[in-house]
Amino acid sequence: MLVDSHCHLDFPDLAENLPALFNAMQTNGVSHALCVGVTLKGLPAVLSIAEAHENLYASVGVHPDYEDEGPVDVGQLVSLATHPKVVAIGETGLDYYRLQGDLEWQRERFRTHIRAAIAAEKPLIIHTRSAAEDTLRIMREEGAERVGGVMHCFTESQDVAEQAMALGFYISFSGIVTFKNAVALKEVARQIPLDRMLVETDAPYLAPMPYRGRINQPAYVKYVAESIAELRGILLEEVAEATTRNFFRLIKRTQPCN
Repeated sequence: MLVDSHCHLDFPDLAENLPALFNAMQTNGVSHALCVGVTLKGLPAVLSIAEAHENLYASVGVHPDYEDEGPVDVGQLVSLATHPKVVAIGETGLDYYRLQGDLEWQRERFRTHIRAAIAAEKPLIIHTRSAAEDTLRIMREEGAERVGGVMHCFTESQDVAEQAMALGFYISFSGIVTFKNAVALKEVARQIPLDRMLVETDAPYLAPMPYRGRINQPAYVKYVAESIAELRGILLEEVAEATTRNFFRLIKRTQPCN
């Protein structure tokens, strides 16, 4: 049994084809998925999908790319996080790759999400790109270790991974780890302890080999897990068992029986 710990089933490329996606999940042994919110405007669609399916969960947050969302309020996030399907706060964090200039608004929004996660007692889903130093600094300053969470779609160094794990965070690998040119990331995937690892698709983005360049889907998390198993010289079942157990530990839910 595998879990896709991060996907966007509400995005148009996936939302219009959900029955086929769920069939593919079943065929590939993917039992559960977390549908991650990226805007508050889009949250109703995320919640609607999660509410309709017992094996889906949701998160609430505003991705750092969405400057036009404006300020985010701790109280608002905490209130939204009381929904029974919401298991995490995010996607939040910092992205200095796509946006430039004065990004203090990103840092303030990130702090707000961390404070909300602590108040709601929910783990964080953190996005960081070209901003690892500031991301870790703010995590420490705001006490993110009080709730922990996941460093989603990890592409950073072993040192960054170690610092994040020291704060109680899991390291999640996406289809990028299957790419031939991801040499450094493959080495990180070899080194991360299995009990600190998650797997994800970030669908509809970043489809793994052999589907690179196509629309991604939760069923393809199997290829991420297979790649990690091959890198580590272990069975797929070992990766699946560990990452599934880690996911349910992260979201504080009882793991279903196989």
